[in-house]
Formats: sequence, C-alpha cells, structure tokens
Amino acid sequence: QVQLQESGPGLVKPSQTLSLTCTVSGGSITTNSWYWSWVRQPPGKGLEWMAYIAYNGDTYYSPSLKSRTSIARDTSKNQFSLQLSSVTPEDTGVYYCARFQYGSSTLDYWGQGTQVTVSS
Repeated sequence: QVQLQESGPGLVKPSQTLSLTCTVSGGSITTNSWYWSWVRQPPGKGLEWMAYIAYNGDTYYSPSLKSRTSIARDTSKNQFSLQLSSVTPEDTGVYYCARFQYGSSTLDYWGQGTQVTVSS
C-alpha cells in the first residue's frame, strides 16, 4: 500500500520560501500513470490544489500559484518536494501531499498533513 509522509518547517517568516518534502513508500514515484500532488487547506477554508509532478517528471501548477510555486522530485530517495516563495500569513494552513492516477480526478492516497504557519 502506498504511504505518503510530509516533512518541513512548521513556522516560516513572511517573505521567505516554504520548502516541504513528501516521502513515498510502498511504490515508486516513477510508476507509470501515477501523479503526485500538493494540496493545502487554510484555516476555516476548503482544500486548494497547488501542483503536481507526474511519473515522468512533467509538472503542472495551479494558475493562481504558478508564479510562486515549484515542484520537483528526487527519484533516488522516492521523494517529491514543494517550494512556495514570498509567503504571507495567507499561506498558513495544513499542507498535504497526495497521489492520483491518470484518468481519475480522485486523490486516492494522502499524507497526514503538516501544519505550516507564516508569522514573524
């Protein structure tokens, strides 16, 4: 069974860059047709999809975050990562990594989430 685990700092100062890593076990991130996403949930709000990186390294970003977001992978560690630049308090929330398969809109495996607070 695929398992995902987020890691990263819980507190980031405004204007800095947030960096998160998702470690995947139970399957390779290069497995054909698997796509690896970052999703966040601000306090009191719904889920917001941010970006994905595909099994072949292709990437796609939410248009609203594209200018500040970068997603990458380290296949040797079976990890993928997210960087969000120029953070503000509005970027505070729980950040999740998750997987979906080609042809499906459902995120079928999720990490437990990691709380990120942007504050000076």
